[in-house]
Amino acid sequence: MKFELLGVSGVLAAALLLAACEGVLPQKEEEKPAEVVDKSAQTSAQSTSGSASQSTAPSTAALPSSQGFQGHPLDNPEGFLAQRVIYFDFDSDRIRQADRPVLEAHAEYLASDANASVTLEGHADERGSREYNVGLGERRAAAVRRVLTLLGTSDGHVRTVSYGEERPAALGHDESAWSQNRRVELHYDR
Repeated sequence: MKFELLGVSGVLAAALLLAACEGVLPQKEEEKPAEVVDKSAQTSAQSTSGSASQSTAPSTAALPSSQGFQGHPLDNPEGFLAQRVIYFDFDSDRIRQADRPVLEAHAEYLASDANASVTLEGHADERGSREYNVGLGERRAAAVRRVLTLLGTSDGHVRTVSYGEERPAALGHDESAWSQNRRVELHYDR
């Protein structure tokens, strides 16, 4: 009887483990560098064919020619380069899929300008110890750096720093403030 119970619990444990892995594996697939390369190839093909709309080629929307903007690409308030904050979920350093077009635009800009460099500032909300939050800010900045370099940015053009909870964007002790403080800010050196 004991052997049968152990066998059933072992089977249940294996089934739970497989079910948990099935939920995790598709997320890992999204992070593969091959997907990034495929999107870059599509973007360059679309931009050479003259199709540079925001929905089909998100990274080209940040370029001045795509919307008639005549100034420096970083000054275009309509482009993806205007967004310089990447937000994170609680206790996470995983980049949201919705932020991929923004990071693609930043990577394209950094790859196209040999003099451009960016500092990635990692931040956390007030929950957790000071040491933990500095580490979490470092992991968040490193995650953004990893995506930028996978998309073609030279590693020498990117610096990271973590402030943990020390520089909140919003004051408060609720989810509204915390969600604004879980972030990485991109600061360009001009």
